[in-house]
Amino acid sequence: MLPHRILQKMLTMRPVSSFSPSSGFSSLSAWGDRLKQERVFSSSDVLEYSKVSLDSNPLHFDLECAQKAGFEDRLVPGMLVASLFPRIIASRFPGAVYVSQSLQFKSPVYIGEEIIGEVQATNIRAMKNKYLAKFETKCFKHSDDLVIDGEATAILPTLAMEQGKSII
Repeated sequence: MLPHRILQKMLTMRPVSSFSPSSGFSSLSAWGDRLKQERVFSSSDVLEYSKVSLDSNPLHFDLECAQKAGFEDRLVPGMLVASLFPRIIASRFPGAVYVSQSLQFKSPVYIGEEIIGEVQATNIRAMKNKYLAKFETKCFKHSDDLVIDGEATAILPTLAMEQGKSII
């Protein structure tokens, strides 16, 4: 473990509400700071995901099937929504290695809904010349409706975050 005052010095960053263009670096805080990204998934996104994943579930493509199953509209695949998490981490920590992810799908995501992916560091452990970071991972719609809840672990090459790296 790093001595407390060194860790505190390394972990000084104000919360990031979204990824915005700017330059420079900041350090990741283990407690409280959140990295967020907004995304609206389209029919085209779902189709492209289906081609790569071979997920041909009709709930994603057939409105009538989705409605018969009790949904309002066609669903965005949960794993496609969850892909926001490694994207958020890797966009700020180039070279990060995504080690694990647990997910709980709480509410459906429909095509065209704005989703906010959020990653919050909960623990960081120094390892030789890298860092093992544990993150809370959440996705919301309508600002506060939790749709995915989970936890991720990644190996970070540094705690210095790239600021303003465009991920759109």
